[in-house]
Amino acid sequence: MLHPNAQHKHLAWHETMELHELTAASSNYLIAMKMHVHHVTDPHLHELYEEAIHMTEGNIKDLLHFYSMAPMATRTNKSKSEHHDMTGFYAGHLLAYLKTLIRSYAGAITETATPQLRETFVKQLNHAIKLHAKVFNFMLEHGFYPAYDLHKLLENDKKNAQKALEM
Repeated sequence: MLHPNAQHKHLAWHETMELHELTAASSNYLIAMKMHVHHVTDPHLHELYEEAIHMTEGNIKDLLHFYSMAPMATRTNKSKSEHHDMTGFYAGHLLAYLKTLIRSYAGAITETATPQLRETFVKQLNHAIKLHAKVFNFMLEHGFYPAYDLHKLLENDKKNAQKALEM
């Protein structure tokens, strides 16, 4: 039996998936912030955007160090198709929004005492879940979210994180 503090040679599967979720979402939001910061006219808010960008870049760099510890052998084969447009970004941004929305509705439902409001939240939650499935399937079909191939999923994360950092 391993000691609880024993060092492992790789990350656990569940923490690898959390690493993926945080890296993918952070990269997507970093791209969006970098696209938007030049349109923020309020000096204080602009400064806050710059701080958020700097923080997020540091976070992504820190997270990327853990990718070498992912539980898989390293492969060198490249993706068959490179996506040079922003379709993957836009789809990922929409997917991240829907994930956040679904979590928010679920939390709101547990705090709702008024039956009509609860019914409205449930109806909207169900619609968000259906739309999430459509966006996920779009991303899966177009190779933007290779959910069933951990290696490709993590390689996409690294590529998108690098793209966000280089903007």
